Amino acid sequence: MIIDPSFAKTIALKLLNINAVILQPNEPFTWSSGWNSPIYCDNRLTMRYPKIRKNIARTFIDFVNDEYGGVDVVTGTATAGIPHAAWVAGSMNKPMAYVRSKAKSYGMGNQIEGGIQKGETTIVVEDLISTGGSAISVVEALNLIDAEVQAVLSIFTYGFEKANKRFEDADVPLYTLTDYKTLIEVASKNGFVDESDLDTLSDWREHPESWPN
Repeated sequence: MIIDPSFAKTIALKLLNINAVILQPNEPFTWSSGWNSPIYCDNRLTMRYPKIRKNIARTFIDFVNDEYGGVDVVTGTATAGIPHAAWVAGSMNKPMAYVRSKAKSYGMGNQIEGGIQKGETTIVVEDLISTGGSAISVVEALNLIDAEVQAVLSIFTYGFEKANKRFEDADVPLYTLTDYKTLIEVASKNGFVDESDLDTLSDWREHPESWPN
């Protein structure tokens, strides 16, 4: 679910302007999964732009305060969610934690770093939702220590049905600043893609595993 439809268009344009999102419908990228894709998203580039990252943090904070009355701890996903979680936690004056993809094989063997305890409420901050697997694994790790995950917050989502089902099955809501549909609308309006490419971009969104065949 989009947190603020108006801000969704604003942040989509900012991501396009700083090349955090690049659209190449006729020269597709290849993801690590092997999928061909007309879009490449690297929200880490928002770290370079203080005004953009502050707007992201403020929108997350306002939403959490309005929707949940705050939380005990802010949790980031390793690694791209960590800086945004840190800015949110800092502004809220809250403890912060982050969750690795798997437990360390050395030292204390931690998967969850920072401060979160049984029964504490938290939101998970992620930069990008594709299939949803990474974010759900973080939620599962937090569930194992009986932390109370209120929601996952992400800057961007492709909106794949596979991801939506994972969040439904986990019974954890997903809220995002913007999504693929909004981004394509903004990109078309501002000349980042030609109107003739819109069908191609829509087709990829519906059939990412087999696109472009």
